[in-house]
Amino acid sequence: MTTAPTPQTIKSVGIIGGGQMGSGIAHVCALAGYDVRITDVSAEALTKAVAGIDANMTRQVARGRVTEEAKNAAMKLISTAPDYAIFKDCDFVIEAATEREEIKREIFKKLTPYLKPSAIIATNTSSISITRLAAVTDRPEHFIGMHFMNPVPVMTLVEVIRGIATDEPTFETVRDMSVKLGKTPVAAEDFPAFIVNRILLPMINEAIYVLHEGVGSVEAIDNAMHLGANHPMGPLALADFIGLDTCLSIMQVLYEGLADSKYRPCPLLVKYVEAGWLGKKAGRGFYDYRGEKPVPTR
Repeated sequence: MTTAPTPQTIKSVGIIGGGQMGSGIAHVCALAGYDVRITDVSAEALTKAVAGIDANMTRQVARGRVTEEAKNAAMKLISTAPDYAIFKDCDFVIEAATEREEIKREIFKKLTPYLKPSAIIATNTSSISITRLAAVTDRPEHFIGMHFMNPVPVMTLVEVIRGIATDEPTFETVRDMSVKLGKTPVAAEDFPAFIVNRILLPMINEAIYVLHEGVGSVEAIDNAMHLGANHPMGPLALADFIGLDTCLSIMQVLYEGLADSKYRPCPLLVKYVEAGWLGKKAGRGFYDYRGEKPVPTR
């Protein structure tokens, strides 16, 4: 039986996916002094990821949050490759791919043969069962959920989720690593959508129902929650920021996993996703982002 690394032995971090979440995780890991390796489906995606990390760190330098020296040192710790062979010596690998279980399961099946026996595997899933994902690997005891909030360099929370087989050394390692990254870890049980999205996504879904039923316009709903509930942004603007496809995936996980009609995804959310209006990343969602300023689409 292999032994999970202690916190002191985590030196190299592998990241699967160079999108918004993967890049953000790479960003904070490199600033914390970890050797960071990223892979994605294309060379173009990897080039874009590194350029994005560089740009975000440059903004932090301009705001006085990071020194130029720290930024340069962090960027030198980041390397990329098109396949999982880059992870062969990694102590810890985290998956930050699309929020679809079949994609994640396929990734973990292909990943495990490349890893050393002691390596910990984590998933950044925001809703999917850690226990189910762990079961497709060769090391469920060294598998864990590590759900970062978006944008990763700004948000301080990390949900740490054990699967049924996750051992205590793995949990302690990931909790301690979260602290080293400057985050506040919160332990969550392995139930659909964990803590944050179990509460947040039904609220967003309800806001979409309010829009669907004509109770208020996009602007009215967002202004009401921003000014009336003191939310930093309205629920529909937040949905666009998260990605409407991700919102729908999480609601489907809740609806199927808890078998309660209160989690039924709003038909209007389904329609927007079917139209390809996925929010900010697609240029259109509940707002149209293609002009000088966002304009409500409904």
